[in-house]
Amino acid sequence: MTTPRDPYGAERGPWDGEEAPIERHPGYDRYPPPNAPTRRRPLPPLDTEGEPGRAPLGPLRKRPVRPDAPPRGVSAPVPDDAAPPADTKRYEIPDETAHPQRVPRKLTVTRVAALRGRELTEKGIATFQRAAKADGADKSGLTALTYATMANFALDAAIAVSLANTLFFASATAESKSKVALYLLITIAPFAVIAPLIGPLLDRLQRGRRLALATSFAVRAVLAVVLILQFDTWALYPLALCMMVGSKSFSVLKSAVTPRVLPPDIDLVRTNSRLTVFGLVGGTIGAGAVAAAVAALTGSAGALVLAALIAAAGTYLSLRIPRWVEVTEGEVPATLSYHGEDEHTEVLRAGERSAVPPRKRRQPLGRAVVTGLWGNGSIRVLTGFLTFYVAFVAKATEHRPLQQAAMLGAVGAAAAVGNFTGNATGARMKLGKPALIVVGCTAACAAVALFAVFADNLLGAAVATLIAAGASALAKVSLDASIQDDLPPESIASGFGRSETVLQLSWVIGGAAGVLLPTDYWKGFAVVSGILVLGLIQTFVSYRGHSLLPGFGGNRPQHAEQEVPAGPRTQGDPLR
Repeated sequence: MTTPRDPYGAERGPWDGEEAPIERHPGYDRYPPPNAPTRRRPLPPLDTEGEPGRAPLGPLRKRPVRPDAPPRGVSAPVPDDAAPPADTKRYEIPDETAHPQRVPRKLTVTRVAALRGRELTEKGIATFQRAAKADGADKSGLTALTYATMANFALDAAIAVSLANTLFFASATAESKSKVALYLLITIAPFAVIAPLIGPLLDRLQRGRRLALATSFAVRAVLAVVLILQFDTWALYPLALCMMVGSKSFSVLKSAVTPRVLPPDIDLVRTNSRLTVFGLVGGTIGAGAVAAAVAALTGSAGALVLAALIAAAGTYLSLRIPRWVEVTEGEVPATLSYHGEDEHTEVLRAGERSAVPPRKRRQPLGRAVVTGLWGNGSIRVLTGFLTFYVAFVAKATEHRPLQQAAMLGAVGAAAAVGNFTGNATGARMKLGKPALIVVGCTAACAAVALFAVFADNLLGAAVATLIAAGASALAKVSLDASIQDDLPPESIASGFGRSETVLQLSWVIGGAAGVLLPTDYWKGFAVVSGILVLGLIQTFVSYRGHSLLPGFGGNRPQHAEQEVPAGPRTQGDPLR
């Protein structure tokens, strides 16, 4: 895996081993020079005179004194009937210890609590802004993308709360399951057809990626308003489909934009982990809690109003992403399949040049990336399955609503802890062999799914959720590392878009299984365990250089070269 770039020195920004000319970061000019002064003026010289053992002090500032003032410690005699002259100028010494914050005349418990709350809020906002702008993210544009990503997570959480309140919690067990099954039939099934087309369509988008991100929010804002008016009709299902397509389109676009707002001090792996953590904490958890509270007070309509407001804010935040993300000149699209040398395809070796323009070339994914995709896809099937399945099992128990909420809360807490732990671990560990880490994560998920089959209770489901969430986050970080190490710079953005499409489609398949399978723990986990075992076998054989599916496995080089349609080319010229 490549090492982090050096932002300073004679050649700021190159990777180790990179040759000139260097393709610098689009926002490179916004960074300060390496020898930028840290102070506007030099510090005054220190006074070397002083007592031993004490730090020398600078000259003390003298206080203004009246010319006619008596010596210090002596009071001038003042007659009893004497009045101060009218033109006497009064000298007041300012109190330098006064607190800059305005304090009310009368302090009460309420006012003290309000002042303390305001102070803590300001400190929390300042800490959040420092974290969002760390490592030069404010200059590269990563901070703006972080805010837009948080808005997307928050919007998904608000929509999920509003739909769950109507499709799930407001109905009986059989009725809610039929409603959600119908929802999946009308929304998930078309999305399974649309999802593979999102990546290639967005790859053709040469200009206007910021506008496309903003449009994904603006369309969902309008759909949220329409949902408020058509929530109890059949229009709910196609509108929900459009919501899902907009959300997944943002995810694919975000993956393609991220390499272009990368700060010079951190790599893509840590950047994606940072975006995920900010989205989970500030979006899913924070906005999800607010949406749940609003839905409890005002119903699903209130949560949809909140969703519309979040979508409007996301539109504005997307337009604040820097303009240099529009620069796509020279990009070569990535492809999942591998052809090699045949009658229709030629491979561009190192040092060769082709007359085919970059947009007509194809960059096959290497063996490590394909291994990561198979492993991550298998894990996403399990996480999508758990998202719906545990909720329906809790609903089928026919316990009181409080007990059902406790069951869902336990599983949700396990998912949150696992996801956060996986991202934090992946951001700090050295990913020397990311493909091998993916194989291990897939094996752990298959093992915990089998454990849930024999446990046949809520504890087994909670443990499976904890391990699956952590393994999913760690495997995704490893996949990002493989993409960064395998693909050339001109194909990284497209590679991230392709991988995100595969992962979203895998999650959809798992979610459909979670709704359609019986609500007995051992039956549902037995089916998903079989899927995971097959995925583990394909992941392992891909890692070993073989495949159960020709053309979509590991029977390819570790680092594949670009492919072009068969035709004339010039030998000996460097590939541009």
